[in-house]
Amino acid sequence: MNADRPETTIDAFHRGKFWLVQPARGAHRAGLDTMLLAAAVPGDFPGVVADFGAGAGAAGLAVVARCAKARTLLVERSPEMVEYARSGLALEENVAIADRASVIEADVTAPAAGRMAAGLSDNCADFIIMNPPFNDESDRATTGALKRQAHVMDTELWERWLRTAAALARPKAGLALIARPASLPEILPALKGRFGAAQLISVHPREDRAAIRVIVRAWYGARGKLSVVPPLVVHGPSGNRFTARTDDLCNGAASLFGD
Repeated sequence: MNADRPETTIDAFHRGKFWLVQPARGAHRAGLDTMLLAAAVPGDFPGVVADFGAGAGAAGLAVVARCAKARTLLVERSPEMVEYARSGLALEENVAIADRASVIEADVTAPAAGRMAAGLSDNCADFIIMNPPFNDESDRATTGALKRQAHVMDTELWERWLRTAAALARPKAGLALIARPASLPEILPALKGRFGAAQLISVHPREDRAAIRVIVRAWYGARGKLSVVPPLVVHGPSGNRFTARTDDLCNGAASLFGD
């Protein structure tokens, strides 16, 4: 806890390999979804990863903490969350990775001219990761303006985010996203003609429970068909401990797709 800002916490991830400055309440805080998304990037990835809707920077920083040659662009539209991300990069604990990360205040759904004016240019990324606000307006009440921005879906969100991802993608760039299974009918058409050879992994709280998330990875310009890989089970049959695989993924010790 930061004594000067009691509403803020400073939290370790990947067993201390990187740290975040986060709001203690009233906004989205990094957790399982964010770490699994970061784990979708190949373990030896050497290029530029654009983290759409980065918040305090958890997913992008998780990538550079695991991939020694990667760099990340933390793209966030909320000025408040941008400040949290910049505060995190300024931490002494992040000195080993801070020079491979930068923060861009931009709305990924803005027209191209506005994006570019904010510093988010076309053909700038070798991989794009995204954890959009995928809750439907009717799913549940979300209090707090920052949390609502991070959780509640806008109209045609997937089409607009994936259109921008395609604009930023360099040849053969990768893409990974995390969503609710109910979003697949919107995601798959939005990928068409942009990102192909998609792989889908479902995330289940327990072996006998329905999936609560899907993670999709695809490649810019690829023509291959969708494949469904074995699922990830988060917890064992009892208790709340992570399975060994989930623990490795959340702590930067493994890649979600085995590469």
